[in-house]
Amino acid sequence: MKKLLFFSSIIALLASCSSNYQSGELSGTQSRPIWSNEVPFGMLFIPQGSLNVGPSDQDVAWAQTAQNRTVSVQAFWMDETEITNNEYRQFVDWVRDSLAYVTLKEDAGKDDLYVLVNEFGEDLEDDEQYIDWSKPIDWNEAENREALLSFFLQGDERFYKRHELDVRRLNFTYYWMDFKQAAEKKKVNGKENRAYNYKTGKYEGTVLRADGSRQEIKDRSSYIVKEEINVYPDTLCWVSDYTYSYNDPMAAMYFWHPAYDHYPVVGVSWKQAVAFSIWRTQLKNGYLRSVKKVIVNDYRLPSETEWEYAARGGLESSPYPWGGNYTRNYLGCFIANFKPLRGNYTDDGGIQTVIVAHYEPNEWGLYDMAGNVAEWTQTAFDESAYSFTGDVNTDNYYSALDDDPIVMKRKVVRGGSWKDIAYYMQCSSRTYEYQDSAKSYIGFRCVQTYLGRAYGSDGVQGESQVY
Repeated sequence: MKKLLFFSSIIALLASCSSNYQSGELSGTQSRPIWSNEVPFGMLFIPQGSLNVGPSDQDVAWAQTAQNRTVSVQAFWMDETEITNNEYRQFVDWVRDSLAYVTLKEDAGKDDLYVLVNEFGEDLEDDEQYIDWSKPIDWNEAENREALLSFFLQGDERFYKRHELDVRRLNFTYYWMDFKQAAEKKKVNGKENRAYNYKTGKYEGTVLRADGSRQEIKDRSSYIVKEEINVYPDTLCWVSDYTYSYNDPMAAMYFWHPAYDHYPVVGVSWKQAVAFSIWRTQLKNGYLRSVKKVIVNDYRLPSETEWEYAARGGLESSPYPWGGNYTRNYLGCFIANFKPLRGNYTDDGGIQTVIVAHYEPNEWGLYDMAGNVAEWTQTAFDESAYSFTGDVNTDNYYSALDDDPIVMKRKVVRGGSWKDIAYYMQCSSRTYEYQDSAKSYIGFRCVQTYLGRAYGSDGVQGESQVY
């Protein structure tokens, strides 16, 4: 009798665990996390739609790098303004502090600054331990000060004996997945297969690495790219960009002084902007994991098409983001920060950059989509791209290697800046800069692809309707 009760209890337990299968119905996997699209902080929703890209006015530069065509874009979130100095400084400070934690652990034995035990009370291996951000570093403590001495300029490099950070130390290591190479197909025994051969259970072929070398495909790790970059902006771009022009105060003050906290960050290369986007993703997802929530999609730079679609704000045939054909409002005031007339920079209210969101937004609430600073996109620049790219989520992405020809390092820059004429502020105007260069007139903003059901053009969540 006891045996019968024992086996009955086991059967009942198994039935309760596998009721999802024993019901005989297709009910899907149960106990899935609940997902709801929350508005990312500082971002606005851009609904899915289509647009006619290409010139909406005469091609002043006679560049002939764009042609009219219709493309479609899925819904996404976009930063309301360009990334500001203070927002980018959060990234710089995080890199500084994370390196300081590593130094204190390795050189000063400060293990207490790390999480050493997992949620089950088990000791973590050295490579599994991670920083406990709830324990801030006391930079003024004598023992810490000595261990962190290398973070500051020493000897003859000091200027008036100031205690200044050595920004050359601020190197950020990050990773990204090369989906393009992972998705490549090739002929194997007359059939089109990916690098992994399911018949032999082995990987075949080679993969191009970030250093330009080719390596045999080992496993999934072959497609994970590791990169390292210094994250501090090139503050000297204010001087190097111009000859016979006195911009030394901007070089000395622009990035760090509180007066410029809410001005757009400049002097950031394309690769630094990409690194910022990856860090921002990990920062957000790290928090969500800590509170047992579902992670969000990646932050990234917008594609060229996404940028133009967002800049137009639903106004198809308007050359400028604000909807008109002119750069002045009905009162005769300039409505963006650019180079008006023959160079009267101050006539629009600013001689160089101005605080973000100073001028009126476009129809979707996005500020400074024209003027102030131009913006990086993730798209590689090609004069004939409009002829060969697809018409859904159009993009031409390529992260150039260090030894690639310089022409392959061009990235599309959109929106025009404080030093550009009105032509470059038009939604359709294309220009470029090199991915490893940093300019005093180029900044960036991030986007995040919308997950799940699409919103309608009126911004109301719901299923797509057919009329």
